[in-house]
Amino acid sequence: MKRVILNPIGMLITGFALGGFSRWLDLTTTNLGNVFSQLAIWILLGVLISVYSSTGKKAMCNILPFCVGMLLTYYGAAMVTNGVYSGTIIGGWTVFALCSPVFAWFAWLTKEKGLWPRLISAGIVLVSVLSSIIIFDGFRFYDWIIDGILIYVLFVKQIKR
Repeated sequence: MKRVILNPIGMLITGFALGGFSRWLDLTTTNLGNVFSQLAIWILLGVLISVYSSTGKKAMCNILPFCVGMLLTYYGAAMVTNGVYSGTIIGGWTVFALCSPVFAWFAWLTKEKGLWPRLISAGIVLVSVLSSIIIFDGFRFYDWIIDGILIYVLFVKQIKR
């Protein structure tokens, strides 16, 4: 099952689906729409995709189509539904998507042994927490859950490769 999903085509399809789902949540809910509009959940999903990829190169090849698919569907749906968005926000998410292969490589490294992977893990958690506080105006209850899962995956969970 992991092979079916963790490949560039599977990740593109997953990105399309999650982009559409995220836009649907924005239209139909408040709280869940907010969760999927913030960086922390996408950091968590990117880390999961990366650490469960069998190699660093595969992590890089999996994450880019995921992010591109998600952005294309989300902002395509936002245009069709006359959603509120700005060029600045689209630009920021596009930069994030284009940098995602580098982020995926570092995230993949977190399951290796040594000090360097632990420092990378701490940096990922720090970015997730700070993005919630600085960019999205504060740490909410769901950030505790997202970051708790992120800490578990990065520091506790053993991943067989």
